Amino acid sequence: MTFDQTALFILFGIVFALLVWGRIRFDLIAFAALIVGAFLGLIPSDRIFSGFGHPAVVIIALVLIVSRGLMNSGAVELIAGRLLSASRGLSGHIGLMAVFGGALSGIINNVAALALLMPLDLEAAKKAGRSAGLSLMPLSFATILGGMITLIGTPPNIVIAQYRSDALGAPFSMFDFAPVGLAVAVSGIAFVTLIGWRLLPKRFRAEEKPSDFAESLYVAELKVSTGSEEKSLTVGDLYPAADEKDVAIIGLIRNGRRIKGFARREPVKDGDFLMVEGDPKAIESFMGAAKLGFAGSERHKGGFTGDALSLIEAIVPDNARIANSSALNMRLLNNHSVTLLGISRQGRRIQKRVRHEPVRPGDVLLMLGRPDRLEEACTWLGVLPLEGRQTGMIQRNKSWLAIAGFVVAIAAAVAGIAYLPVALAACVILYAATGLVSGSEVYNAVEWKVIVLLGSLIPLGQAFEQAGNAQLIADGIVTTTAGAPAWVTLAVLMVVTMTLSDFLNNVATCLIAAPISVQIATTLDVNSDAFLMGVAVAASCAFLTPIGHKNNTIIMGPGGYRFGDYWRIGLPLEILVLAVAIPAILIFWPL
Repeated sequence: MTFDQTALFILFGIVFALLVWGRIRFDLIAFAALIVGAFLGLIPSDRIFSGFGHPAVVIIALVLIVSRGLMNSGAVELIAGRLLSASRGLSGHIGLMAVFGGALSGIINNVAALALLMPLDLEAAKKAGRSAGLSLMPLSFATILGGMITLIGTPPNIVIAQYRSDALGAPFSMFDFAPVGLAVAVSGIAFVTLIGWRLLPKRFRAEEKPSDFAESLYVAELKVSTGSEEKSLTVGDLYPAADEKDVAIIGLIRNGRRIKGFARREPVKDGDFLMVEGDPKAIESFMGAAKLGFAGSERHKGGFTGDALSLIEAIVPDNARIANSSALNMRLLNNHSVTLLGISRQGRRIQKRVRHEPVRPGDVLLMLGRPDRLEEACTWLGVLPLEGRQTGMIQRNKSWLAIAGFVVAIAAAVAGIAYLPVALAACVILYAATGLVSGSEVYNAVEWKVIVLLGSLIPLGQAFEQAGNAQLIADGIVTTTAGAPAWVTLAVLMVVTMTLSDFLNNVATCLIAAPISVQIATTLDVNSDAFLMGVAVAASCAFLTPIGHKNNTIIMGPGGYRFGDYWRIGLPLEILVLAVAIPAILIFWPL
C-alpha cells in the first residue's frame, strides 16, 4: 500500500473510534481529522473545504428550514390531527409513522419524506411526554427502506439505473426495484416497529420532565373573532377543544365585564373574551382549534406576507417598570404593539382581566408580538425573558400555501425540472417571503454541528476513494470467495457495500461498487442485474452511523443521538436486510 492509502486507513480508524467513544464533540473530531488530512497532503488544497458546498450538506440545511416552515404554517398540525392519537401506544405510533413514511418515500425522495414527517413526530413525542429519540430513528430507517421501492425513492437507485444503461445498454425502469425493495421494506419496517426501538439506550426511556417554568399555568384572554361563522356558539361547544388541548375555560367577559356563574349553555358572541388557563403551547393550540384571536389582533394583520408572531415568557423583578402597574396603564399594546396575553402567579388565579390586573414582582408574563417588538418591550418594561421559552405562533391561514410550495418543489425535483437543492431553496425563499420563517429562524433551524460533521468528512471520503482504498477492498472480494457459489460472492459484495455506505456517502459508495459488481458478474459468468440490484439495496442500507445517509444525519440533533446509538438498531436491521434481500434477488433476478 502507498503512504496515502495507509495514512487514510489509520486516520479513518482513529476518527471512528473517537466518534463511537462519544466523549469529544463529533463536529470537532471530524474537523480536526480534515485539518490533519490536509497537513498530511491527503486532500488537495483546493478541495479541503469543498464538503461544505456539497449538495448533501446543502440539502440537509434546507430540509431543516423547510421543516420549520411546515411547522409554523400548521401543515404538520393538520396532518397530525388525522394521524396521531393520544391513546395510541408507542409501538402503534411508530408502526403508523413507519408505514406512512415508507410509502411516502417510494413516491418522493426519502429525505423529503423525512422532512415532512419529522416535525410531526417531534410534536407527538412532546404531547406524549416522552423522548423523541425513541421514535425518530425508526422513522428515519423506515423512510430509507421505503426509498428502495422505486427508481426515484433514493439516489443509489438512480445511480445504478444510469450505470446499467452505460454498461448494459438499458436502464432499470421505475418499478424494477419494487419486488426486492418491497420485500426488504416490509420486513425492515416490521422490525423497527416491533423490536428495533426497544434496542435503544435506556436514557431515552426516561420520561421527559418539564422545567419548573414549563409547569406554570397562565390565565389568558382569548377573543371571539368578529365575523365568526358560528352564530349559535355556546361556551359548552368549546369544551371538547379545550379538553383536547389541556386548557381550562375559567371565565367569560362581555362588554368589559366578567360574567359571573356563566353556564356551559351561555351563548358566545363576537367581541367576547374567554378567560382560559393552561401552558403557552396549549393556549396557542386551543386558539387555533377554536378559531379565537387576542386583544390587539387587528394590529398584526400584515396580509399575505405578514411578519410571524411569537409568544415569549418573561419574569418580573422587583425593580421592573411594570411592577405594581397593569399592561393597560403602561399602554403596552398602543406603544409597542405587544399584547399581554397571560399571567402566571405562583399557582394562584388572577381575578381581574389580564390587561387590567396589576402585575406583581415574581409574576411570569406571557406576551405576544413580533420578535423585534417583544425584545424592545421586555427592555422597556424591565422584565427578564426566560431562556428558551419562546413559542412561535402558528400561521394556520398559510398551511395550504406551505403544503403547495413544498409539493411543487418536490414535484419539480422528481420531474427533473429543477435540481433538488435548488427546488428546496426556492421553497425556503417562498417561506421567508411570506413570513412563514423569520430571518433568524432560517439560521436557527439548521443543526450547525451536523453540518460541520458532514462537511468535514466528505473530502476525507473522496480522498479515501481516489487513493484506491475502496478498490483494494473490492479486489479482495474475488480472492476471498474464489471457488464459492456465486450467491456467496453476492453476499460478501453486499456486506462490503453496506460497510462502505455506513461511512461514505451512499452515492459515492454506489459509484465505487457498481463497476465492481459488473466485473465480478462477468468473471463468474452470471447475471449482472442480480449484482447491480444487490449493490442498490446495500448502498441504501446505511444504518450503523449518522453519516452514511442524510436522513440519519438530520435526526441526530433533534433526537439527541450519539454516534454509537445507531448500530444498536442498525446492525440487526442490516443482517435482516441481507437475509431477506439475497433470496429475493435470487428469485426475481436469477443468477
